[in-house]
Amino acid sequence: MNLNEKFIKKFSDDISFNTRLSNYSWFNLGGPAEYFYKPKNKEQLIEFLKEIKKDKLKITILGAGSNTLIRDKGVKGVVIKLGSNFSKINLIDNQTIEAGAAVLDRKISTFAKENEIGNFEFLSCIPGSIGGAVIMNSGCYGYDVSKILVSINVIDISECKEKTIKLKEIDFFYRGTNLPTNFIITSAKLRGVKELKQNIEKKLNIFISKKKKSQPSQIKTCGSTFKNFTNEKKAWQLIKETGCDKFKEGDAFISEKHCNFFVNNGNANSSDIEKLINKVKKTINDKTGINLELEIKIIGE
Repeated sequence: MNLNEKFIKKFSDDISFNTRLSNYSWFNLGGPAEYFYKPKNKEQLIEFLKEIKKDKLKITILGAGSNTLIRDKGVKGVVIKLGSNFSKINLIDNQTIEAGAAVLDRKISTFAKENEIGNFEFLSCIPGSIGGAVIMNSGCYGYDVSKILVSINVIDISECKEKTIKLKEIDFFYRGTNLPTNFIITSAKLRGVKELKQNIEKKLNIFISKKKKSQPSQIKTCGSTFKNFTNEKKAWQLIKETGCDKFKEGDAFISEKHCNFFVNNGNANSSDIEKLINKVKKTINDKTGINLELEIKIIGE
């Protein structure tokens, strides 16, 4: 029995082959996944991990695709995307929420508002899902995930076991954590503060208004491309000061509204975006000596 036949026999409803990944990226770009797997639940995911461990296939976790550039030749091995059972959200107590890793950040913000829990407002401006937000320590307007996290549940790929990791066990830093790459986050427990709904709505409206004024919308982009160099030296300032904001490659260009947002203008391919990224990075390094780090992830061949 070959690998495809084995997968069809054991996981036929949830696995597909040579699946287009452009449908799962906000850039709307990328080649196919060799194997694409959407587990129904944690038990099935653990069973699948045990099975593919024997075959030593490379594993790539794909979240909401809001900060991921998938290369044109696609991704070898297995791409795992958590399904709808990982999109549940529950109230634990009057200040605490538990959300599946695939729950969108803005949905958590809305849920918190409806339950009069404050400090979640910033999530309304964060694209993507909470699993990715934890890994990246996503944030804006003075808030980030580390300030609301209690714990996460993960599946350790190397051991094929579920674990609970508490806040104190995680080192958070600007747009990152020390979480190992062999963890698949399945859920997060988050805690805010009790607040009146009208106060939460006021704060939400301020954040959303700021975002609309400063960031492009309704276009094919994956948010901020580079991490800020420092609080005083933002990535967009370096792009503008060095004249990189006028660069383009094929049908990939830089947003006029916010020059840290790189855009697929409709007919770009992933290599256009990557060439544009590399051109900007090199120009800034040549002119300023600053080596900007990517905020988006680039995966694939």
